[in-house]
Amino acid sequence: MFQREGLIVDVRHNGGGNIYSWMLEKLMRKAWFFWQGRVGAPYWNMQYAFRGHAVVLCDERTGSDGAAFTEGFKRLGLGKVVGTRTWGGEIWLSFDNWLVDKGIASAAEYGVYGPEGKWLIEGHGVDPDIVVDNPPHAAYLGEDAQLKRALEHLQQEIRLKPVTVPPPPPHPIKVLK
Repeated sequence: MFQREGLIVDVRHNGGGNIYSWMLEKLMRKAWFFWQGRVGAPYWNMQYAFRGHAVVLCDERTGSDGAAFTEGFKRLGLGKVVGTRTWGGEIWLSFDNWLVDKGIASAAEYGVYGPEGKWLIEGHGVDPDIVVDNPPHAAYLGEDAQLKRALEHLQQEIRLKPVTVPPPPPHPIKVLK
């Protein structure tokens, strides 16, 4: 995966979880030098760093962890977001309130805000960079306009801004004098 020219992360219908920060951290890895052996092709450092172009797919059923990933992907400049606005749920819930019948009463505890001092996601959602809806009848027939548009965008990015491995300089000549 990390050696591909393009990547689509599909968080549509993602209603929650807690891996968004791990996924973003992996996508943020940047190669800053290249290994070159005496033979073979060069390879970049920061093992498994993805160097290609990336797109996220989201929709109106993306919330919580999916929305946090989408917002982070945009804010960190990792690529474009394609689809429809996420549903707007991003409050961390507590599950520490045990009831006498062994049930749990969850309570909203933590909201999220950005460094600019504004609350994020909750009540509005995350707006995509490229708005594309999947009409229900077309989706029922197996068509996916969002995926198609994401592929078109990636193909254009790859064509216009290819990510290549720079050629190595000549090997140094080391002789004892």
